[in-house]
Amino acid sequence: MSVMAAKIGEMLLRGNIITPDQLRNALETQKKTKERIGAVLVKAGALKEEELLSFLGRQFNVPVVDLSKYEINPEVVRLLPEDLVQKHMALPINRVGAKLIVAVADPSNMAIIDAIGFKTGYAVELVLASEKDITSAINRYFDQSLEFKDIISELDEDMEVVREEDLEATDQESRVDDAPVVKLANFLLIDAIKRRASDIHIEPYEKEFRVRYRVDGVLYEVMRPPIRLRNALVSRLKIMSSLDIAERRLPQDGRIKLKVGKGREMDFRVSVLPTIYGEKTVLRLLDKSSLQLDMTKLGFEVEPLMEFQESIHHPYGMILVTGPTGSGKTTTLYSALSELNKTTDNICTCEDPVEYNFAGINQVQIKEEIGLTFAAALRSFLRQDPDIIMVGEIRDYETAEIAVKAALTGHLVLSTLHTNDAPSTITRLLNMGIEPFLVSSSLNLILAQRLARRICVNCKEELKILPKALLDAGMNQERIRHAHPSRGKGCDECNGTGFRGRVALYETMPVKEDLKDLILRGGSAIEVKREAIRLGMKTLRQTGLSKVEEGVTTLEEVLRVTATD
Repeated sequence: MSVMAAKIGEMLLRGNIITPDQLRNALETQKKTKERIGAVLVKAGALKEEELLSFLGRQFNVPVVDLSKYEINPEVVRLLPEDLVQKHMALPINRVGAKLIVAVADPSNMAIIDAIGFKTGYAVELVLASEKDITSAINRYFDQSLEFKDIISELDEDMEVVREEDLEATDQESRVDDAPVVKLANFLLIDAIKRRASDIHIEPYEKEFRVRYRVDGVLYEVMRPPIRLRNALVSRLKIMSSLDIAERRLPQDGRIKLKVGKGREMDFRVSVLPTIYGEKTVLRLLDKSSLQLDMTKLGFEVEPLMEFQESIHHPYGMILVTGPTGSGKTTTLYSALSELNKTTDNICTCEDPVEYNFAGINQVQIKEEIGLTFAAALRSFLRQDPDIIMVGEIRDYETAEIAVKAALTGHLVLSTLHTNDAPSTITRLLNMGIEPFLVSSSLNLILAQRLARRICVNCKEELKILPKALLDAGMNQERIRHAHPSRGKGCDECNGTGFRGRVALYETMPVKEDLKDLILRGGSAIEVKREAIRLGMKTLRQTGLSKVEEGVTTLEEVLRVTATD
C-alpha cells in the first residue's frame, strides 16, 4: 500500500465520507490495478467524483477547476514532457507571470511541485481536477489521437467515397503526407458519425489548428493535429468534395457522399472559408437514416400537433416555420412533406442546398451564380401545375411576393424565415414590403421552434430545483408542485455530458380571424403576441418549461435556447 493512498484513504475515512470496509476493498483493488485510490473509490461507487474533488480541495486548500470548461493554453501544456505529465497526472494549464498553474488529480503529491519547478523554472501553483478530465486533456494536447497507425485501426467500417474525382498528383501539398492525411480525413468523417456529431469544424490559427465537433447543438474540441497537416487536410477534403484546390481566396461549397458499412449512405455538406491563417472548413453531416419524419416523435405537444397537421392539410395558404440556423426547421418541413407525399399531388421544392432526397418529390437545387434563385424557381414552379410548393427560405421581397400570390391562387406553400418567434414573423413580412391584406389572407399558421438537448436516459436522475428558480423562469405555483425536474449525471453513453439527442420546442400560432383583423389594423409584434396567447398559443419558453416538468430537458437548457415572455 502506498503512503499517499493510505493518507487520502484515512482522510476520507475520518471525514465519514467512506466506510472502513470500502477503504479496505479499495486498497485491495489498488494493489492489483495500481490506480489512484480516489479513482478506485469512485469506480466502486463509494462516493461521487464531485464529492471527492470537493473534499480534497477543502483538505489541501486547493481550488477545484472543471477542465472541460477551461480554456487551456497549448503552449503552456508543452512546457512539461508527456511522460512526466502521464506519470504524475499533472497538467500545466496556464501561466501567470512567473507562476505556472498545474492541474493535478492527487493534491497529496507535494513532490510534484519541486519536480515541475526544477524542470520549468517557474513557481508552481496547484489546482485540482478530475482524473478523467486530465486524461482527456492529455490525449488532446499531446497528439495521442494522432498516432496514425492507431487511427487506421479505428476504421472498423468500410468506407467508400461516391463519385470521387481522380486522385492523381493534383494535390502537391499532400504528397509528402499522403497516407497520414488520407487516414486523418477518413478518421474524422467516421469518428464524427460514431459520436453523433452534426458538424465538423476544422479551424486554422497562427501556430496550430484544431478540430471541433458539434454534438447536440454544442461544440466540443476533439483534437489539435500537427500544424504541418493543416493545408494538406483541407486539400484532401476539397478533392473529396470536388472543389478547386488551387482556389484559396474565395469561399467554396461542395458535397461528399460516403458509403459507410452495409449500405448506409452519409452526405457531408462542405463549406470552405478563407481566413487570415488559412481555410476554415465546416462539414455538415446529413444522415438520411437518422432523419426523424414522424411528427409525433419530434417533440410536439398534443394540441400544437393537431393545429400543425390541420394547417398542412388545407388545400391552399402559407405555412411558415421560423427559427435560427440549426433549429430543425428543415426537419419539420420534411416531416410535413413526407405526410403530404401522395401520388395524387404534385410537390415541388426549391432548396439551398437539397439536404435529403425524397422519392415522389421534385426537388430543385438553387444555383444563384447562374440565375437560378428562389424567385426564379418559384416562377417556374407555377408553370409546372403544382399542388404543394416548398421554398427553402424566404430571403427577399421578390420571393415573398411570389410565395404569397401562390398561396392565394390555390397552392399550399411551405417555407422558412429567420425570426425570433412566431408573432415577429408578421412584422418581418410587412418590413419586406408585403401588404398587410396579403399577409392576413395568405397565412394559415406560423411555427417557431428551437432545439434543446435531451437528458440522457441512461444516467438520468431526479433533481431538486429551488421553486424560486422555476418561478423566475416563468412557471406558476401549480406547475411547480407537479414538476419532476431531472438531470443527467454523465456516463459513457453521453460522453459524460448528461445529454443525448435533442428535443424540439414549438410555438404554434394559427392565424385565426381575430389575428387577421389585428394584422390588417397594423398591430405591432407585441400586440400580435398578446392576442395569440389570449387565443391559446403556448410560447417557446412555456413549451420548454413543460419539458422541464416532464424531466425531458433541464431548466438551464430551456433558459439557454428561449427568451423571457
